[in-house]
Amino acid sequence: MTSRSTTTTARPSSEGRAVARTQTLLKGKDGIGTVRRTTLPGGLRVVTETLPSVRSATFGIWANVGSRDETPSLNGATHYLEHLLFKGTKKRTALDISAAIDAVGGEMNAFTAKEFTCYYARVLDTDLPLAIDVVCDMLTGSLIEQADVDAERGVILEEIAMTEDDPGDCVHDLFAHTMLGDTPLGRPVLGTVDTINDLDATRIRRFYKKHYDPRHLVVAAAGNVDHNKVVRQVRAAFEKAGALKDSEATPLAPRGGRRAIRTAGGLEVVNRKAEQAHVVLGMPGLARTDDRRWALGVLNTALGGGMSSRLFQEVREKRGLAYSVYSYTSGYADCGLFGVYAGCRPSQVHDVLKICRDELDQVAEHGLTDDEIGRAIGQLAGSTVLGLEDTGALMNRIGKSELCWGDHMSVDDMLARIAAVTPDEVREVARDILGQRPSLSVIGPLKDKQAARLHEAVS
Repeated sequence: MTSRSTTTTARPSSEGRAVARTQTLLKGKDGIGTVRRTTLPGGLRVVTETLPSVRSATFGIWANVGSRDETPSLNGATHYLEHLLFKGTKKRTALDISAAIDAVGGEMNAFTAKEFTCYYARVLDTDLPLAIDVVCDMLTGSLIEQADVDAERGVILEEIAMTEDDPGDCVHDLFAHTMLGDTPLGRPVLGTVDTINDLDATRIRRFYKKHYDPRHLVVAAAGNVDHNKVVRQVRAAFEKAGALKDSEATPLAPRGGRRAIRTAGGLEVVNRKAEQAHVVLGMPGLARTDDRRWALGVLNTALGGGMSSRLFQEVREKRGLAYSVYSYTSGYADCGLFGVYAGCRPSQVHDVLKICRDELDQVAEHGLTDDEIGRAIGQLAGSTVLGLEDTGALMNRIGKSELCWGDHMSVDDMLARIAAVTPDEVREVARDILGQRPSLSVIGPLKDKQAARLHEAVS
């Protein structure tokens, strides 16, 4: 059992450096699950979750920058920069970076999303100091030389090509564009061939300096870790690189604001040679801070979150029209998306869309049964716990919580919140979300007559 604590300690340095402020955010039993935060001078935050029973640790640095922070001409710069931070620093070559982690059997990677970027390494607990040194060096000492930009350009263009060769993946980017248009959230994280070809070292380096200030960063570590040791090692690494200012700078607050998605009945079709037609039918969802997100999570699980869900049963089990069919939600700081995906033979795309639209309309009007809601609550609770069984997942949870919410919820609190969802709350959010006019994105080899009929699904 974990409980919340707001205990704050200020630890002034014997060397006269600015004070580091430490808080215990969640207090676990016997130290297990304890989450602590230290805010260093310059606004850099370090959060840890202690799990003494494991022999591993995952260390990550989260940057409060994603593709939504790009101008049209910079589309893809955040992801490009993610690649470049692995290409070498003043201390290490690209080979040195990868070899250091490989030599201890660790794993290192990174990912870019629409609102944040994360760099991480998972190692044995005894090798955590090495992981801290390597990842901090990457984040603070990247050279970003033109030769590396030119060399990595081909890699990123191949990544774009690989995504475009997978219509089941690409259709989600298309749906974001259908719903959000030519806006930062509507553009692809990877960028386009044209924008990637136009980027150079000077522009990427300027982007790096603007968005990788300590105020924009959250350091997260989970596993068999000692909070104070992690803080000391991180502080030493940042100070050695000259990246930690001795000041009382305030960390960047979580993104806020409210942005309405007004797209209704949008339709985008990409005619592409493939064996299947890939469709996403959906509508505006909820921002990640919306209190109704718990009810939406239950609704999403019951509709398309597993083998017992309505969409899986109706589309796959009863009629055999698709192998893959599911629903999903995407929550951002100020808006969200709800979508239903299916991949099917082109000749059956209209049947699949009609069943999906009928099910959405049915649930919007009449809601789910109490049995469906109870089963979804149990499934969502179980998957939440099972999804936090390794140190990487724990690091992701505390890092994202700190960056996106500025607050932390214990697993027990999360389970209690899921269990507290009522049938009326689920039915209300179903009316609000599913009662909207949907939009549709399709990629596949559709004939002209088939494409012309797609308007039926969004009318």
